[in-house]
Amino acid sequence: MTASEKTSPDPVLVRARDVHKAYGDHEVLKGIDMDVRVGETVVILGPSGSGKSTFLRCINHLEAMQKGSILVGEEQVGYVWRNGTLYRATPSQIARQRRGIGMVFQQFNLYPHMTVLQNIVEAPVGVYGEKRSEAEAYAHMLLKRVGLSEKANAYPRQLSGGQQQRVAIARALAIRPRLMLFDEPTSALDPELVGEVLATMRDLAQSGLTMIVVTHEISFAREAADRVIFMDGGRIVEEGPPGRVLVNPSHPRTRAFLNRVI
Repeated sequence: MTASEKTSPDPVLVRARDVHKAYGDHEVLKGIDMDVRVGETVVILGPSGSGKSTFLRCINHLEAMQKGSILVGEEQVGYVWRNGTLYRATPSQIARQRRGIGMVFQQFNLYPHMTVLQNIVEAPVGVYGEKRSEAEAYAHMLLKRVGLSEKANAYPRQLSGGQQQRVAIARALAIRPRLMLFDEPTSALDPELVGEVLATMRDLAQSGLTMIVVTHEISFAREAADRVIFMDGGRIVEEGPPGRVLVNPSHPRTRAFLNRVI
């Protein structure tokens, strides 16, 4: 069974309703509604400036929306309820909420003065108080999973771009997230290095980890996604299984975009 053929009654993990985000007079998100179920891989496509990355950053409160709500599980990241009223969360509360959300960015953002192993265990030990021995054992397991067991003591400058991005994926997984967000994770890579990162992401998708992926890699969307969402102008224009959206899109804007990138 391929990813696009999976059917699942799994509960909703991410529930976004009427999400709006603006920078001054420029409205980037214009009322996004989206559900993502446990174990689902959702790929978001769209032209630059369509709001894809901004929406992803709103999910874990790297950006604050002006209107709407995004629940991850039962929590609205960045906010807490007290006595029936929603208040902005403190930095420590936000850090706790984010423990269930891993994120991989366009740039690798590894600490250059730390080894690969140190980069991976920094958040579990330094932010969440995990025992270093346990964090390191798990980090070694993650490095094996992403095919970099031999690089634990290397520094980022000694790695290729593809290897650095795989370390970034292992680092995001080190907090044992229930949701992974990928913001164009291959856009900064040389073309010959893209495949190794996408292979790691396919493995994660097949393992049942819930993933939301912003990417222009149509091959990944075709092979690994359960659902493809096309955004344009701050709105969701079309969504559905990859076999339909990528092969026979119903909206002319989706067709025009795919004709340029495929």
